[in-house]
Amino acid sequence: MKTSTARALQCSAALTAAGLLLTACGSSGGSGSAQAATTSFKGRGPITYVAGKDTTGTVQTIINRWNKLHPKEKVTFIQLPTDADSQRQQMIQNAETKSDAYTVLATDVVWTSEFAAHQWIDPLPANQFPLDKMLKPVVQTGQYRGKFYAVPASSNGGLLFYRSDLLKKAGITRPPTTWAQMTADCAKVKKLPEAKGMSCYAGQFQKYEGLTVNFSEAVNSAGGQVTDANGKPDVDTPQAKKGLDFLVDSFKDGTIPKEAITYQEEDGRQAFQSGKLVFLNNWPYVYSLAQKSGIAGKFAVAPLPGLNGPGTSSLGGSNLALSHFAKNKATALDFMKFFTDEESASYFLKNASLAPPYASLYDNAALDKRYPYLPDLKASITHAVPRPRVVQYGDVTSAIQQEAYAALTGKKSSAQALKDLQADLRKLTAQ
Repeated sequence: MKTSTARALQCSAALTAAGLLLTACGSSGGSGSAQAATTSFKGRGPITYVAGKDTTGTVQTIINRWNKLHPKEKVTFIQLPTDADSQRQQMIQNAETKSDAYTVLATDVVWTSEFAAHQWIDPLPANQFPLDKMLKPVVQTGQYRGKFYAVPASSNGGLLFYRSDLLKKAGITRPPTTWAQMTADCAKVKKLPEAKGMSCYAGQFQKYEGLTVNFSEAVNSAGGQVTDANGKPDVDTPQAKKGLDFLVDSFKDGTIPKEAITYQEEDGRQAFQSGKLVFLNNWPYVYSLAQKSGIAGKFAVAPLPGLNGPGTSSLGGSNLALSHFAKNKATALDFMKFFTDEESASYFLKNASLAPPYASLYDNAALDKRYPYLPDLKASITHAVPRPRVVQYGDVTSAIQQEAYAALTGKKSSAQALKDLQADLRKLTAQ
């Protein structure tokens, strides 16, 4: 759930952690005239909850709790593949066939615009959810053109996981705040006998949504941007080149191991837990799993580093949306309230290290003591930059992945990749 995991994400510009609200543009199949902003929440009975594979083992617990309380309105958990691109594709296929097999959808925050614009999901009654208690950037991911389409279940901000035990043995007293410091710290750590065979750093670099996330973070952390506030491409710049160059040069000099070109979130987590990496860029869900591994007590968490100081995360997370073609929508609405309330968010934080949407859970002294990364996570989320907010998100993220991957694998220079990406994004956002 680097929800954190990540993926594809528009009647205009809104696709990065969940989207923006709309009165509706397009018919069920795609384009068309505006539709009424009303949803009839009628019908009670069994429904389905559709999400990526639960690697945390916590989702079914919440569903079981609901099913015990509502034996005539049971929820069946349909698990999709772990990667966001496949999840998005299957949800779209279900919508295009107007199937009622999927009821409540766990969507990436950047899919809101696309799903709402195509009328694959219904507007939700915003006044029935405690949105005023949630972090503002998280709530905005569920909006599209003045309407509310997706309620936050969890948020996500990138964090730097690092081997605190090895940094300490190397005489390093604090985690790095810049890429140069991280590289220098790694060089010192690798001189230790305990660090024999370790690599320095990894994120997610396989050609999927995780690459869009990591590319965007590098560009933003170097002072650049993929698109401006109006959704216009702005990636062919010196700042963006510095960000992409960091990744390209890190692969060339071995700072990032060659095998990381195949990494998704789970690959990086497992490499870090098995002692193959000194530093890892990943979502907070890694924390609870690493605490149960062989490196428990040997790692810590810090903000992502950047070119000249702390870096900038891409905004991630998971929202719940209601399929336009679903049955039993009254049950679905009640389940969405249940699944996204503060009690459930607290459970997911404590048992899966999922970033809660509720501000109060970050400002709780007892929780901060138990989860020392929470202040850094809150800062990561509140300062995060959304991935491009565009209706054509699927095409946009594919273009980003294509050009970034070409640069990382040496098929294009950073300059050429960014020039080509700028041209591709211009065409896509002009549609």
